[in-house]
Amino acid sequence: MAVDKLVFNGFSNSSLVLDGSAAVLPNGILKLANGSSYAYTKGHAFFPSPIQLRNSTDGSIFSFSATFIFAMLHTLPLEEGDGIAFFLAAHTNFTGTGISGDFGLPAEDDDGSKSLDHILSIELDTLHNEKFGDIDDNHVGININSLNSSQSSPAGYYTDEPYSILHPLRLKSGEEMQVWIDYDHRRMQLNVTLAPVPMAKPKRPLLSATHNLSKLLLDHMYVGFSSSSSAALYISGHVHGHFIAGFCFRLDGKPASLQYSKLPKINTSDLPDHVTYGTGRRSSIYWPDFFTSLPLIYASALGGAISMPVIIYLIVRRCRRYQELHEDWEVEFGPHRFSFKELFKATNGFVDKQLLGVGGFGKVYKGVLPSSKLEVGVKVMSHDSKQGMKEFVAEVGELLLVYEYMPNGSLDKYLYDQDKPSPNWVQRFEIIKGVASGLLYLHEEWEQVVIHRDVKASNVLLDSEMNGRLGDFGLARLHDHGVDAHTTCVAGTRGYISPELARLGKATKATDVFAFGAFILEVACGRRPIGMNSSGELQVLVDIVLRFWQRDLILCMLDPRLGGEFVTEEAELVLKLGLLCSHPSPASRPSMRLVMQYLCGDVLLPAMPESYRSIRSFSEMQVEGDQLDENPLLRQYLSVQTSITGLSGGR
Repeated sequence: MAVDKLVFNGFSNSSLVLDGSAAVLPNGILKLANGSSYAYTKGHAFFPSPIQLRNSTDGSIFSFSATFIFAMLHTLPLEEGDGIAFFLAAHTNFTGTGISGDFGLPAEDDDGSKSLDHILSIELDTLHNEKFGDIDDNHVGININSLNSSQSSPAGYYTDEPYSILHPLRLKSGEEMQVWIDYDHRRMQLNVTLAPVPMAKPKRPLLSATHNLSKLLLDHMYVGFSSSSSAALYISGHVHGHFIAGFCFRLDGKPASLQYSKLPKINTSDLPDHVTYGTGRRSSIYWPDFFTSLPLIYASALGGAISMPVIIYLIVRRCRRYQELHEDWEVEFGPHRFSFKELFKATNGFVDKQLLGVGGFGKVYKGVLPSSKLEVGVKVMSHDSKQGMKEFVAEVGELLLVYEYMPNGSLDKYLYDQDKPSPNWVQRFEIIKGVASGLLYLHEEWEQVVIHRDVKASNVLLDSEMNGRLGDFGLARLHDHGVDAHTTCVAGTRGYISPELARLGKATKATDVFAFGAFILEVACGRRPIGMNSSGELQVLVDIVLRFWQRDLILCMLDPRLGGEFVTEEAELVLKLGLLCSHPSPASRPSMRLVMQYLCGDVLLPAMPESYRSIRSFSEMQVEGDQLDENPLLRQYLSVQTSITGLSGGR
């Protein structure tokens, strides 16, 4: 009798065929691979009988659907695991596999010949392997008779809202996620969808590709999972694992719903009995029992003359059983670490009285270090963060970051709060140069390129002497010098997002320069990049500055709270530089190195572009209307000459 449906709400008493490191654990969880030794390990699990995928009458292949719930845990940042692959294969003889990044599936031989034939696989890849053309170390891919994906995407999901952006997911965060795989043989359309549990299946798939699978799929194919784990740095007692809680496969129909209430819960009690953590007890898969230190760059602190100690006082890896790892940067700058006990005492036990504020990434407490009496801010990263840091914290455990305390808070309060004293021109100009110096370091002088992606007045903190520090690196991304960034999601704050970022979702050094241009106009004029006039109409600051410059009245745009006290040459330089940095074309914006040279007087500011004389708004220099019809997101941008509202929540 032909089987047209497989349903596993847990795998206890199942008839799965297992090999390698694969095992069904006592509570019904399917474990595919782990990294608890130096060796390359792999595991396979498949239904013992092949599934009939073709109609016996006319030979056409059936449509099919599959869904499964998985979790991948890497408890140490240096651990490597290739990930999980769902497959349809003509056979189950994978004995010849054994290459890092192959998921335990056959790969091309060194001479280019293929040992892989009649295999469709959907990869959940957590290892960046250039041999297979991987886009990064956290993606989903469709593989047709190859480990080189025909289509792939960073892991994430789309909501059902119009023009939804990709919401990223970290595959190896330890959190349960669900995958749906749907093939329509009539349309030859293969869709792959991903979402966190228990979210309902999104209407928009993560991947959608057209493939004629009639030549790939035989009459009968095996259905299963494969996983492998690369040799990695191993510390006794710390493991990572790839787990599956439930699975459903169905022909010519939607997959039967997995019954969440019957699914076994994935946690570290699923690990083998000999595995323990530092305290001798089993801890949750989501939060390993150790604290990890990580250098967080305070941009302006690293640039120019701003002192190094401002940067980072880092933190505690509290391993009661294992020796701490010391980072390379500590050799040069010293061990900026504190015990959890020290930080607990410094903040009086993290009591509400010491709470300075709550942001998208957690809570910040004021503290005084017992040994040095230095005032600090201690950020306790939130487990419940709705932003990208959640995935990071899930990997490293509990994370605390210690900064120099900035008693004057953020710059925006001094620009807009009438109860605060207004910064004078000297202070504003030094703040602008400090932020520019920090961005120059991030873009050109650190070992990798760091794109901040959220330069604005509220993210500039002021010390006791009103020196500015560029902070909040929650949206920052980094990449190697000479290599393009791989961001594809629009992130930032309304009024600071460049046209090409709104259009393409690609953050670059030029998009940071655009945001810097909006920032310095904000500082000089004391006005937000986007505002409203008395009639309730939207006004764009850069366009107003442009029109005043056209009438040779640009200095009239300066903040009235300056009381006419400013250095004319510096003020004119800042306002014109803000216009140059706001150019709609990224190629026409200056680099941050050139910006610093302008601000320091080492290079004269060039004449303004002649095209600036003949326009009333920067929107007149944008793309043509037919392109807008194809991109409603950009059309919304141009309607107010700024970016989409609320993309990151703009802290």
